[in-house]
Amino acid sequence: MDTYITGATIKTLREKKGITQTQLADVLGVSGKAISKWETAKGLPDITLIEPLAKALGVSVMELMSGDTIINKNISSNILLSRFYVCPLCGNIIRTTGDTLISCCGITLPPLETEDIDDNHEITIERVEDEHFITISHSMSKDHYISFIAYLTTDRVQFVKFYPEGNAETRMQFRGRGYLYIYCNKHGLMKKRV
Repeated sequence: MDTYITGATIKTLREKKGITQTQLADVLGVSGKAISKWETAKGLPDITLIEPLAKALGVSVMELMSGDTIINKNISSNILLSRFYVCPLCGNIIRTTGDTLISCCGITLPPLETEDIDDNHEITIERVEDEHFITISHSMSKDHYISFIAYLTTDRVQFVKFYPEGNAETRMQFRGRGYLYIYCNKHGLMKKRV
């Protein structure tokens, strides 16, 4: 991991929690001087204190390490507010309904930025009985391929994972209006309203 807890983060979180350095020290079983040293960047907490420190400050270890606290304001869990994350190391795909702090393989993942589907990622949609047959005319080599396709509405998610050297085609049921997302491993996440 390329970050470590800063004194400013500890101080800010402690003050938000409304506790003194002495109170935090009592909870952690350290001296008040130790807390003062951490907050003034003259020392760092021992690795064994990171989890108890995060708990005492009311945040996750990832939030403590990054210095960013995440407050989920998405109380209705609207699926159209979904964010996609892809781990560059293992290829893990994660979808959330709103902003969150995601970590995989020891790194914090940013949400994928979304662009409109371009001419190089043309999608053909044909109605077949009660479904739609979707074809993406795109290379599916080991180096350049479509990793997944997802169809999102306000109350549903359909997700299909594609693999290199396979076909970028699938069937989906479209119910109402929504967005079709595709992820190209070279060009990123793209979407189209359907």
